[in-house]
Amino acid sequence: MSSVSDNPLPAFEPDWLALREETDADARATAPLDPLRVHLAGRGAGPSARPIRVADLGCGTGSQGRWLAPKLSGAQKWVLYDIDPGLLSLAGVRMPARAADGSPVSARMCLRDLGSITAPDLAGFDLVTASALLDLLTREELEAVAGAVAEAGCAALFTLSVVGRVELFPSDPDDPALAKAFNEHQRRADRLGPDAVGAAGEVFAELGYGTSSFPSPWRLCPERIPLTTAWLRGWVGAALEQDPQAAATGYLERRLGECERGELGVVVHHTDLLVIPGESAERP
Repeated sequence: MSSVSDNPLPAFEPDWLALREETDADARATAPLDPLRVHLAGRGAGPSARPIRVADLGCGTGSQGRWLAPKLSGAQKWVLYDIDPGLLSLAGVRMPARAADGSPVSARMCLRDLGSITAPDLAGFDLVTASALLDLLTREELEAVAGAVAEAGCAALFTLSVVGRVELFPSDPDDPALAKAFNEHQRRADRLGPDAVGAAGEVFAELGYGTSSFPSPWRLCPERIPLTTAWLRGWVGAALEQDPQAAATGYLERRLGECERGELGVVVHHTDLLVIPGESAERP
């Protein structure tokens, strides 16, 4: 399972996931890693201790593991969960073999629907992680995931959740209406969309978890024209599907031209959320 919240292409499309991977890696916050390392050490996992056990929910092609595993020291045992066997296969073969200190990293693939994962599945894990996932969930689904994490007693790191804020340079009078329409589009079918991080903070705090949020913005064009072009088409298309009157005729073509000429800058804001059991909460 992979997020479609920023996705202008079919859900779980490998080409789209590959196109965004470098930008995702640059955007993910590194600030949560130090408190996460301290927590893992307190559980007796990491360097000179037992292996760190990680569950990656909705792993897609495995970009979260490729980013995170080499940043943690100590042996690691990952279980990669996804409902798409093709993506799961890609994730497995591309998982890093070594941690930051050269310790071995192993991975096991598990073909599962996220909705079927319960606390017993997460028992024994030190960390649950997911990328671009929270904004896809309904409130009920979020509460189920959070409940399973809490019952298992592990920490969680959720990266790259959209927060409903986009900046385009130069600005255009139609930008605010498009952003509003896009955000409403992401709330279809009762999905949390841009409200996901706030909702997750509340749910985990009620379960006795400390929550800390960290900005993780995408910084697009002019350095990343192919991704910016794909994102623009998806962003405008979803917004106009929600509200056909949100922008004047020719908006997309004008913006695409600016992008191709290297005249457009885009920042798509996301938030990373670290939740640790038993710590004082800092609401996002």
